[in-house]
Amino acid sequence: MREQKRKLDSLRIGKDWTLFLDRDGVINKKIEGDYVRSWDQFEFLPGVFEALQNLSKIFGRIIIVTNQRGIGRGFMTEKDLQDIHSKMLAEFSKYNIQIHGIYYCPHDYEKEECNCRKPKIGMALQAKKDFPDIDFEKSFMVGDSEEDMKFGRTLGMITVYLGKKKIEDYLIDFQFKDLWEFCEFIVKEML
Repeated sequence: MREQKRKLDSLRIGKDWTLFLDRDGVINKKIEGDYVRSWDQFEFLPGVFEALQNLSKIFGRIIIVTNQRGIGRGFMTEKDLQDIHSKMLAEFSKYNIQIHGIYYCPHDYEKEECNCRKPKIGMALQAKKDFPDIDFEKSFMVGDSEEDMKFGRTLGMITVYLGKKKIEDYLIDFQFKDLWEFCEFIVKEML
């Protein structure tokens, strides 16, 4: 941990930094073997509101990047996803949490070729187009899958893995149990 701390100390994280977050498994409970298809199935993970309140005081921008293959497979529509995201953002606004952008890949990789499904970087490139001052080397990618880590690593981001599955060490800069634990670490290091 000493080596990680020294690395974090040298970064000078501030409002010119961007926090990229995966959605399922980071913000809300992931449904294993299925998709969150409606707001009724959407369940915020413990500590998410407090974590994002604190992280928004540190990072200048928070962006969500999420693979939503359930659309391409016909289990839900883009309208269903927009409804979920609209209600999620409404809940965040109650806590004064601003999400600056939500980017999603609706494609089924078995049927469609695209450049947006993580680990491909299309969603990040769209975010950069919308927010030209994003610097990927001044960004964190927080996710719960190997695809999230590869996405972040390809772009030169600092990668934060949430979970216990075994993933190649070279893909991960930091590992925590959940978003709240990551937040506690960042806040403590920033003091």
